[in-house]
Amino acid sequence: MNPTILRNADATVRGYIHYLGDHRTEIRNANGQTLGWYSPSSNITYYINGYMVGFGNLLASLV
Repeated sequence: MNPTILRNADATVRGYIHYLGDHRTEIRNANGQTLGWYSPSSNITYYINGYMVGFGNLLASLV
């Protein structure tokens, strides 16, 4: 599946959301570095270092 592109108001790329199947969704910055992921099965968002951000899909808050 193609990634969802996140853009600023001036149309510059802010980041990408990659859907990696039913168990993981990742967010990456404009350079392609992974910032964190969301696990739909547990309904928890994590930073890239493994620390929990919170419950629910909070990926956009990591950009």
